[in-house]
Amino acid sequence: MTLLQIMPEDAPEKVLLHTRDEADIIRELAPHGVTLRRLPLRTDDTPSLDDQALLDLYREEIEEVCAQDSMKLVDVARLHPAPTEEWRERAAKARSTFLEEHLHSEDEVRFFAHGRGLFTLHLDDRVFAVLCEAGDLLSVPAGVRHWFDMGEHPDFAAIRFFQEEDGWVGDFTGVPIAGGFPGLDDLTGSGR
Repeated sequence: MTLLQIMPEDAPEKVLLHTRDEADIIRELAPHGVTLRRLPLRTDDTPSLDDQALLDLYREEIEEVCAQDSMKLVDVARLHPAPTEEWRERAAKARSTFLEEHLHSEDEVRFFAHGRGLFTLHLDDRVFAVLCEAGDLLSVPAGVRHWFDMGEHPDFAAIRFFQEEDGWVGDFTGVPIAGGFPGLDDLTGSGR
């Protein structure tokens, strides 16, 4: 189930709100233009599907999101555990890429078909940690400062929506805020 934790930007140890109540989460995010909704999961075995099969499985939802949000391109970002050193290096590199505060020139829209990931949004003078899990569709407006954590042992598949081919490219702020806030493993008790 989705989780939201809100903290002051200058006091990560001070929790202003910690909730799994979907209505509360939606209400807290709405004034910032961030939307969260649930979509039905179509399979319990997403890791066994290749990217095209996953896109085909969710074709109806993809078409709806594309039409609603003027998205033109769709792809799949995924990492599933494998007991190899190559996988551990790939996972660590992928994780570190988006652990620093950045923003995008277009909306960031993600549907988690499997697993989970933590979007941490820097909104005004507060930080909103939004734990997205399978079934969650999150839309973060263009220009919102944020970072993403897939955890030390990533296991997720997310369908990503774009308006332009380079829509995923992050513009990093250079502000070292992210390291002071809880990550995915901290919020879920997965341990680091």
